Amino acid sequence: MKKVIFKGSCTALVTPFNDDYSVNFDELAKLIEFQIENGTDAIVACGTTGESSTLTTEEHIEVVRFTIEKVAKRIPVIANAGSNDTATSIFFAKEFEKLGADGILLVTPYYNKTSQKGLVESYTAIANSTSLPCILYNVPSRTGMNILPQTYYELSKVPNIVATKEANGDISSVIKTIALCGDDLAVYSGNDDQTMPIMALGGKGVISVFSNVLPNVMHELCKAMPDSDYAKGREMTIKYADLMNGLFLDVNPIPVKEALNQMGYDCGRCRMPLTDMTDEGKAKITELLKKYELI
Repeated sequence: MKKVIFKGSCTALVTPFNDDYSVNFDELAKLIEFQIENGTDAIVACGTTGESSTLTTEEHIEVVRFTIEKVAKRIPVIANAGSNDTATSIFFAKEFEKLGADGILLVTPYYNKTSQKGLVESYTAIANSTSLPCILYNVPSRTGMNILPQTYYELSKVPNIVATKEANGDISSVIKTIALCGDDLAVYSGNDDQTMPIMALGGKGVISVFSNVLPNVMHELCKAMPDSDYAKGREMTIKYADLMNGLFLDVNPIPVKEALNQMGYDCGRCRMPLTDMTDEGKAKITELLKKYELI
């Protein structure tokens, strides 16, 4: 059985920006403390929610370094090393290992994409370049490609490919992956509203957007599942479904940054091409935050 990096709720943390769009490290420190104080089990630095696609290489490395140092081993830090260029992922993997990351996240190649054979060869090359445990990330809505269960099986044979963040939305596919891979590949939900069913199937937790605003709730939801408290998990999923879905009223992370700003954090705006929500969208976020007593 492979080592599991974390069990429970991992927050895909936003990257706050100043008015000039430089990284706001003071606010990032506050967000990290907010997460740890409220029970988050791990943090992903510079993921999709962290706007890695518009960070420079230097900024990407510095945000990861800062997060690792600020967390100071209190919980695992998983650094996003994903790219559509295998060589770039290998570069990041080596850098983040030197910085002391607890693992790396590897999205499927986007735009140029690849075949299932290409996925196996690319991911294997990245994993072989580092001793860090690797979490694959399958999000077809972003990348235009999907990791198939049989491909997961082949990749699960690589010693330090230990898990996947599954956001293909296909529960039947998740069942097949778990059946094929067993303990050789941990599965994390990549969709907040599918955390409960995926964990009921044996998943280890979630890598979450929702937990940026309610880390304690997602932590408790994940905690209920291994304790076989399915009634509590079901109740919490239904109770918070509106907010989970509301944080995707626009392209992630636009709505979650808007929510955090309305909650009193200074996360700034997203970098272009992502733009502000419409006034109607902002009003819907306000309504949801009031419903859940966050403002």
